[in-house]
Order: sequence, then structure tokens, then C-alpha cells
Amino acid sequence: MFDRLQQLEDRYDELSRELADPAIVTDQQRYQKTAKQHRDMEPTVEKFREYKQIQLGISDAKTMLAETDPDIKAMAQEELATLQERLPAVEDALKVMLLPKDPNDDKNIVLEIRAATGGDEASLFAAELFRMYLRFAEVHRWKVEIMSETESSVGGLKEVTALIEGDRVYSQLKYESGVHRVQRVPATETQGRVHTSAVTVAVLPEAEEVDIKIEQKDLRIDTFCSSGPGGQSVNTTYSAIRITHIPTNTVVSCQDEKSQIKNREKAMRVLRSRLYEVEMEKQHQAQASARKQQVGSGDRSEKIRTYNFPQNRFTDHRIGLTLHQLDLVMEGKLQPAVDALIAHDTAERLKAEATAA
Repeated sequence: MFDRLQQLEDRYDELSRELADPAIVTDQQRYQKTAKQHRDMEPTVEKFREYKQIQLGISDAKTMLAETDPDIKAMAQEELATLQERLPAVEDALKVMLLPKDPNDDKNIVLEIRAATGGDEASLFAAELFRMYLRFAEVHRWKVEIMSETESSVGGLKEVTALIEGDRVYSQLKYESGVHRVQRVPATETQGRVHTSAVTVAVLPEAEEVDIKIEQKDLRIDTFCSSGPGGQSVNTTYSAIRITHIPTNTVVSCQDEKSQIKNREKAMRVLRSRLYEVEMEKQHQAQASARKQQVGSGDRSEKIRTYNFPQNRFTDHRIGLTLHQLDLVMEGKLQPAVDALIAHDTAERLKAEATAA
């Protein structure tokens, strides 16, 4: 482990020298790539340097224990005890930092929410779930763009697709894919019985053009009049776009913008992400055993959560987490659950690394 850390520090120092070279500033593409590498390495290198400082301090304190002066000896013993107490936590942090990074963690996401079983009640909960993610995005200062949405007759959402852009969005929301079950008394229920409904959530890392290549000949592009609010031009101009990827029969539509060009651009972003997910799924199936060890399977058929309104209970079934703070969660205070999922996933990967070693 420490050989890898030393190599990382050497590479970090090399990148630091490159960034200080005036010649690199003239090549913006190279500069940005180098700066990103440098920035990504920095937390691990700083932690490694902290580790080395602690080790040096321990060595110095042990040397001072040989002194005859009782005051110096007492000070050395106190310093040694403090440093030895700090060391395991720093070592554990370094082990986590050296775990293989998810290449998608820095990406924006395409969020898709669909009402499943439960009819109108499912569509109402789909709208509330989307609002929960909007609130969570606000806390993180992420930008949300709605690509397409279909409202239900009772004011809920049959489905909604949105692009969320910001700092490490996928790393925070990648565990949200799956079936979200809601248990509550619907407004239309006269007997006060609790009904169970379900909503599916898919979180797709936004794919760049370099991630997935799409041939123009494989696309069928249709235009149609948009529906919903937006003024007369929405319903009278053929601004809405529907793109079909013929080899996979993947269909994407976007009608959020009045401009056909902008709608086409947004639809292509969603299409790339969906096709990228298909490729990721193939890779995941090839590594099925590793996938089972992680909570972020992304399986849309897996029931991952229950939102029980009568008991104010939020339960994540994958890690056995229960919070009696559903009211706060629905207001976007989702961070405790996100942090618990990340911690569980990290622990499982550390366990797998130790077993492999």
C-alpha cells in the first residue's frame, strides 16, 4: 500500500512542476487535464503526508524516551500516546482513498422517475419523490433541467426525466435506482385503509460523446407539437422531438424547449446516457459476484425503500437503515441515508479487497 502511495506522491509532485511551467498555460486542454489530475490526487497525497509526519513524530518521541530528564521523558510519553492514537484512523482513511474510484462519480446524471403500481396514488408519490430530489439538489447547489414530464389527471406525475448537473452528482445519487414503495392512506380512501404503491427511479450517469458512439444511420427522428403549458407556440409549432435508436429500440422524447434544436440536443443527451447504461449493465453482469457485494446495483426491479407515512418511517432495505424522520426526508434532507449507503458500500469494498489480498 505504501509503495502505491509513494508513487502517487511522486506523480503529484511531477504534476505540480508541470502546472508551474508557463508553457503549459498556452495549451488550455492539457492544462485543464493536468490540473484535474493534480486536484484529484491532492486529498490522498495530503493524507499520506500526514501519515508520514505522524510516523516521524512517533520515531522522535521514542528517541526522547531515552532521555534522563523526567520532564522530557513525560512529554515524550504523552506525545507518543497521542500520535499512536491518531495513526489507525489515518491508515484507515488511506485504505479507503486507495480503493478503485467509480469512473462515473464525477458525472452529471439523468434522473428518471415513473409511477408503477398504484395508479393515481403512485403518480402523486412520483411527484413528491421528484420534489424531494429537487430539494436535495438545492442543498448541493446543483442545476436541474426537466427534459420531459407527463402529468396524471390528479396532478401527479406519470413520469419525469430530468438532467441534474453539478459537483459529483452521480457519487451522491447512484444508489437511488430501484423501486421505492410508499405506504399511506390516499386522500380518496374513505375507510382510512393504508394503501401500498410503488414508483421506479433510475439514475443514469450522463454519457459524453467519447463514452458512447451513436451512428446517425441508426437514428429515426420525429417531430411533433408539444403539449402542456407554455403558451400558444407550444401547441402550434413542431418543436418537440422524438428520437428512436433503431438497433436497441430505445425511444427518447423532449418537449421542454420551444426550440427544436435545443430539444434535439437534450434528447441526445438522454439517449447517450441510456445506451451507456446498457453497456454498463453488460459489464456488471460480467462481474456479477462483485456487483452483489455493493449496494449500488442499479436494478430497477429491486425494492430498495419503503416510505411509511402513518409511522413517519423511512426504511432502506439494502442496508437495514430505518429513520423515523420521513417528514424531513421528503423535504430533501436525504443526506443521512446517502452517507449510510456510501459508508456501507465502502466497507463492503474494503472487505473484498482484504479477502482478495
